[in-house]
Amino acid sequence: MRSQGQVRFIRVSARFQMAGAALVAAALLVWLAIMAYAIVAQALAAQHRAAIAAREAAVERTENSVEKYRKDLAGVAADLEKRQDFLEKTVEGTMGDLPDAPAPDAPGSAANGPDQAALKKIGMVIPEAAPLARMEARQLAFVARLTQVADARSARAETAIRRVGLNPSMMLASAGSEGQGGPLQLLTTGPGNQVDPRFAQLGASLQKMDSLEQGLARIPNTMPSNLAMSSSSFGYRRDPFTGASAFHPGIDFPGPVGSPIFAAATGRVVWAGPRSGYGNCVEVDHGNGLMTRYGHMSRVEAHIGEQVRAGEEIGKIGSTGRSTGPHLHFEVRVNGQAVNPRPFLEANVNVQQEERAGSGAAGA
Repeated sequence: MRSQGQVRFIRVSARFQMAGAALVAAALLVWLAIMAYAIVAQALAAQHRAAIAAREAAVERTENSVEKYRKDLAGVAADLEKRQDFLEKTVEGTMGDLPDAPAPDAPGSAANGPDQAALKKIGMVIPEAAPLARMEARQLAFVARLTQVADARSARAETAIRRVGLNPSMMLASAGSEGQGGPLQLLTTGPGNQVDPRFAQLGASLQKMDSLEQGLARIPNTMPSNLAMSSSSFGYRRDPFTGASAFHPGIDFPGPVGSPIFAAATGRVVWAGPRSGYGNCVEVDHGNGLMTRYGHMSRVEAHIGEQVRAGEEIGKIGSTGRSTGPHLHFEVRVNGQAVNPRPFLEANVNVQQEERAGSGAAGA
């Protein structure tokens, strides 16, 4: 320190420095402990408030349900009848048989939810509404089962679609792109024609399941011929005419002239006639960017615009076009690009098993 032209020195001992550092560290630790306590206390308080809010919501839901039954038993009965009709048509039209219902005390069982508790209370508070409350409880449990089955079938279809190298999102993105229509029949219940969120979730699950299973049915997995595939496979090979290396965009099925050719999947015929290099050719659009091509036919039996099913005969094997002998040239194209057909055809058994599992999931 400089003062009046004189310099004075203040020496801080090592012991004093250590004591100061310890004091600062202790203060920091105390501050950290206080902050940690405050954060934990805040989290516990938020959790407590959320639990209280959930209980209040459950009480309010129960009171609203009781009040709804008390005010309009006839309206409740009409709503339940409408929902029952919807459920019956849903099962009959899309779901088939369903698995046995889970035990009432099983994890995730719809019999233990807050709505079921509310309906039990209704039966005790309003004895004349007890039969309707029991019916609604059964319906809600059934809706939960339908949603679970639809989600499980969607998961199986996604697995089968990925097995052949395709993206299930492609099937979902194109869902509803074709023409749709019909009379408006809203599934609404309660005052103000509100849509029950559980039915809305069921509708979304059913739509996803239907889109994926329809897309699965349109994957080219049916053998286009009863004949064995030749060694002339997809990819680069020695061209049989020029001897040079050339790309072969499909696989060949050699066999006698007149042997039947089958559609590899359900779809619509978009070409039926001569095509350069392919001779007599048929092309089938399967949707979702998938198309199959069948070349060198001796006879074309399909017509443009015709809907064909998987395994339906669409022509006969021949040697028209750029061909050295009678055979079927078969291609699979995704968004216009040729892909190897072999994984699709080799996955035939697995895909069919998935389809059978999906359509009969309920009884499994």
